[in-house]
Amino acid sequence: MRSQGFFPAFTSVLAISIVIIGIIVFTIYHTRLIGPVIILLGFIPWIPLKIYGRSIKSVGADIVFGAIDTGILGIAALVGASFAGVLGAIVGGAVGDAITDGFAGLAEGKVAEHLRKYGIEEARTPLSASMGKMSGCLLGVGIVLTLVWSILGLSIGTV
Repeated sequence: MRSQGFFPAFTSVLAISIVIIGIIVFTIYHTRLIGPVIILLGFIPWIPLKIYGRSIKSVGADIVFGAIDTGILGIAALVGASFAGVLGAIVGGAVGDAITDGFAGLAEGKVAEHLRKYGIEEARTPLSASMGKMSGCLLGVGIVLTLVWSILGLSIGTV
């Protein structure tokens, strides 16, 4: 297994962030596509994991944390926006983040215990924690946006 320290993690986060921002810039106003696009972006952090010799299973707890955390945060931001516009989205996101960190931490701990029970190496490194959480966050909010805008057919004005 190759080094998974701070520098490989930092360069991976930086490179993937640039790719994500570039793609989002071109898709942000396509509300029916943005959810599925973000879901697909959630798989990009798996590339450095594979390059550095980590299994996807080994970051399962981080992926679950990110998906629950940012998925529920997305719901809180949408609800806040429906009540008070941009300010509501910011407050809903901030308060939602604090609440979801707690619930996501419960799930992350449970998944980590499960992985250890079955002998799956899940020791955190800068690379595994950053890529796992980044992947989970993108998957979680991508699923929420897909449900809200693509499947339920709600528009930004009705959320």
